[in-house]
Amino acid sequence: MKYLPLNSRIFIKNRERFIKEMKPNSIAIFNSNDEVPTNGDAIHRFVQNSDLYWLTGIDQEDSMLVLFPDNPEAKYREVLVLVRPNELKEKWDGRRLRSNEGTAISGINTVVWLDILDAVLQPWIHLADNIYLNTNENDRKASLIETRDYRYAQQMMIRYPLHNYERAVKITKRLRSIKTSEEIEVVIEAIAITEKAFRRVLKFVQPGVMEHEIEAEIVHEFLRKRARGEAYGSIIASGDRARTLHYVSNNQECKDGELLLMDFGASYGNYAADLTRTIPVNGKFTERQKEVYNACLHLHNYCKSILKPGITILEYTDKVGEEATQQFIKIGLLNEEDVKNEDKDNRAYRKYLYHGISHHLGIDVHDYGTRVFPIEAGMLFTIEPGIYIEEEQMGIRIENNFWITENGNIDLMETMPVTVEEIEYIMNESDEA
Repeated sequence: MKYLPLNSRIFIKNRERFIKEMKPNSIAIFNSNDEVPTNGDAIHRFVQNSDLYWLTGIDQEDSMLVLFPDNPEAKYREVLVLVRPNELKEKWDGRRLRSNEGTAISGINTVVWLDILDAVLQPWIHLADNIYLNTNENDRKASLIETRDYRYAQQMMIRYPLHNYERAVKITKRLRSIKTSEEIEVVIEAIAITEKAFRRVLKFVQPGVMEHEIEAEIVHEFLRKRARGEAYGSIIASGDRARTLHYVSNNQECKDGELLLMDFGASYGNYAADLTRTIPVNGKFTERQKEVYNACLHLHNYCKSILKPGITILEYTDKVGEEATQQFIKIGLLNEEDVKNEDKDNRAYRKYLYHGISHHLGIDVHDYGTRVFPIEAGMLFTIEPGIYIEEEQMGIRIENNFWITENGNIDLMETMPVTVEEIEYIMNESDEA
């Protein structure tokens, strides 16, 4: 890992929160992700299972966590499972965690090697009535590949068919959506690194630069500041390409007079930042670009004013749709007749704003969270309205990250340049000196 050691209190507190939600006389088992092959003898860069990381902070393959709060042997109520260090493997792939290092990271005192786990786990299973196992129940999940979590669940159910099985995700999905102050400190570090990269590219962008060159500047700054790298594939989209929401080719020239939409964020300590800004390639917005940009910024600020505890994402989206409709009328995208005749299931404003306005953020850039239940204090969201105009080959989006409080929210990106004036000033600062 490139990032500095995190506060183990993050993971201690998360386990305490999870254990409080477990049924009596239950055991919970969490697995690391697989090492995934690419081609030949190569593997993809390892990415830890988000729930296991949330509970332990362990960023290593072949790791597990066993929680058995009612274990008669107190020292086995929390057990971290690590792969036994192997001299030959370490010569090829690098050093693996020792037991004392696993304890320092996770705050778990008892460490068991993976190769002896079966022998010690079976008696604990026999004592328990309920077994919590993990699954990926992110509503955006697209892959049908059978992961280690699902294979392990099948094996356990064959081996211990008469136990009662519980979905651990019913607990983690709710708890992970409420961030502790210690978690937010890590997110703030990811955001600080992201801001450095953004300010760097504001001085770098000019007509003729390639999208991939901008991406390289961003990644360079991320790695220089100890980030793992990108929290997701950076979107660097100039001109009409900005209307493609998940554009990741990043291989075209940025031309004079175009707008450049950049959606990127650093991953630090496995927590994600998620920023979007739209800037003029030549450092100066045209009057029309400024008009549309300010309409988008108005929507962003309106979202900020209503994203509070008590509202659901569905209600919030409806309110933003009403405000977007009025803004789109003001800038000439819609007229009263368009609104009067709109399909209520596909409203007129959706022609120019065709994605969600906010999503949960955390260890995963699209983190666990609810759309139908009321928003609660402690949740972490993006706010990212956009305006996409095919006829004008223009796409604008503005995105910041917000921590929900009892009375409203805190903009964790409030120091980021966002107004037309701030962006133009920084882009042209050296010319005016």
